[in-house]
Amino acid sequence: MVEVDAGPDLASVLTSIQPDAVLNCLHGRWGEDGCVQGLLEWLGLPYSHSGVLASALAMDKQRSKDVFRSVGLPVVESVLAPAAEVSESHVMAPPYVVKPNNEGSSVGVYLVAEGSNAPPRLAADMPEIVMVEAFAPGRELTTTVMGTRALGVTDILTDGWYDYDAKYKPGGSRHVIPADVPTEIAEMCLDYAVRAHNALGCRGVSRTDFRWDESKGAAGLVLLETNTQPGMTPTSLTPEQAQCAGISFGELCAWMVEDASCSR
Repeated sequence: MVEVDAGPDLASVLTSIQPDAVLNCLHGRWGEDGCVQGLLEWLGLPYSHSGVLASALAMDKQRSKDVFRSVGLPVVESVLAPAAEVSESHVMAPPYVVKPNNEGSSVGVYLVAEGSNAPPRLAADMPEIVMVEAFAPGRELTTTVMGTRALGVTDILTDGWYDYDAKYKPGGSRHVIPADVPTEIAEMCLDYAVRAHNALGCRGVSRTDFRWDESKGAAGLVLLETNTQPGMTPTSLTPEQAQCAGISFGELCAWMVEDASCSR
């Protein structure tokens, strides 16, 4: 096994290594949005996770919502708007969330609370066009799909917003697996995750995130997004769900490598 830190010279590095397969553990733009996948296709190297189209679709939050709606999956109302306009006035009634339309790991997320008089002051490095999404109250649930199988449901508990630090710093969040939710809700998460995976054309492993408003029962479960390359760190959700399903970390990695292919 050779570990590669991806950079502008990735094509030449991979050409010199000539790996039998690539286990792609990158996140966010370039690594998860179809760009690296296209490079690997061009080089003819088998790789893990989703292909070019599914990766690009899943990373584009607004377009992936259109796909989810087309197969009857419940999603949160959202609009795309110029960042300058979002910083000047409310483009929808609070509470709402502002975030890049094509980033991962909760990068650049702003929460505008109910009753807030002022719009958010977005950082200068935010994209020109951002997503403004109605805030979905409730519990944070997530489900991993491995091939055709949904592995389980995790309830993510945090003291505040589930931001970058909550995701990646030890102790930033607490994971309850299996989630202590009604059987109906757990089964809906499993079903929705597989349907989202298939609707986007995902391959290998994906993870779909939900919000569940307990006060509304089954009607309170909404799909937020699907991650085509879930985290594989010691604090990550997918390895935990695999472990709970009887699949060790080594077995999970081996399965992804064995599943690798071109033309995904």
